[in-house]
Amino acid sequence: MTILVTGATGTVGRHVVDHLTKRGADVRALVRDPANANLPGGVALAKGDLLDVDSLRSAMSGVSTLFLLNAVTPDEFTQALVALNVAREAGIERIVYLSVIHSDVYVNVPHFAGKFAVERMIEQMGLNATILRPAYFMNNDLTIKDVVLNYGVYPMPVGAKGLAMIDARDIGEIAAVELIRREQSATPLPLTRINLVGPDTLTGADAAAAWSDMLGRSIAYGGDDTAGFETNLRQVMPSWMAFDMRLMAERFVSDGMVPDDGDVARLTALLGRPLRSYRDFVAEIAASA
Repeated sequence: MTILVTGATGTVGRHVVDHLTKRGADVRALVRDPANANLPGGVALAKGDLLDVDSLRSAMSGVSTLFLLNAVTPDEFTQALVALNVAREAGIERIVYLSVIHSDVYVNVPHFAGKFAVERMIEQMGLNATILRPAYFMNNDLTIKDVVLNYGVYPMPVGAKGLAMIDARDIGEIAAVELIRREQSATPLPLTRINLVGPDTLTGADAAAAWSDMLGRSIAYGGDDTAGFETNLRQVMPSWMAFDMRLMAERFVSDGMVPDDGDVARLTALLGRPLRSYRDFVAEIAASA
């Protein structure tokens, strides 16, 4: 039986593929360019994308379990609905969908609202799925490494409520474990949701302090200037995406991303080891700086 992984060459998808192959799973990856996929040997490559129905039908032929990951794009919602409907048509009854924590709270943030609508579709259509709801990826902070190192400022407007930051490597492994659990079940398992969080809930000041400790010099928190955050992002991404990220940051400040009771213990038991901490993540960056 075959597990199809979408988003297989991305930040999370690569880890999903790696962990599935290490566990002996039969993996097929949906990729736009097989020549540049650079995935482990033994992974079957299916050329296509999530808006090409014919390529999706071909990729899902003979598949028993689907991992669905949609990048943040203007048509993310349509991509997800098309993929899930094609999966339903193909008779796939085992699905793991990567959503986002508090998708039902950050209702004005486009990519959160889209993911929550997909969750509703999964539920209303009676699909057998695990909905993984990750908090802020600590790996996002690789993009601001140079600002921290060169200017002594942690610039992400995280706020003071706190984010339960999680390492993408942990997300990938948890997804692989859940995919195999569904794949190996004699009958399709019922719908479940799992919050994916890190071991610590960090404020902006906490994140800056972690960098200060690991670098051995003072790193300041840049504050909650979400408008400035949008302005900076517009230099490296389209205006619609920068605005989406600003809206998300505003909800960081107003609501945070705080885990539910038992989330950390559940994930620790699932992995059989502690979750990676933000301090460990920063220490890796500091060691290579």
